[in-house]
Amino acid sequence: MTAHEDAVRRYFDAWNATPEDLGKAVAAAFTETVAYTDPVADVRGHRELAAAITGAHQQFPGFVFRPLGTPDGHHDLVRFGWELVAADGSAPVAGSDVIALADDGRITSVSGFLDRVPTV
Repeated sequence: MTAHEDAVRRYFDAWNATPEDLGKAVAAAFTETVAYTDPVADVRGHRELAAAITGAHQQFPGFVFRPLGTPDGHHDLVRFGWELVAADGSAPVAGSDVIALADDGRITSVSGFLDRVPTV
């Protein structure tokens, strides 16, 4: 597994962590000063990111995040697709993210984009 793939795996581990394991998973995947920005969130640090993850799970209970395709990276940058999947296999939300990595392999920033969202 490459450093890029490992960072993406830890990203999904955090986004799919149980409430009991969320803090540990966020700390393993992201630096303390992580900057996470997407169309619905602009947060900094472990606490704010964990709250954003918790909010996503409250909005979509029982859903899991899974990668789409293979991560593509160079230097300290990685881009990858993802989708939010329901128990029935449907995936009403999908997006793509670009992450930057610190020297220790943890994520320092996330720039997220929503590619598919449910209609209201």
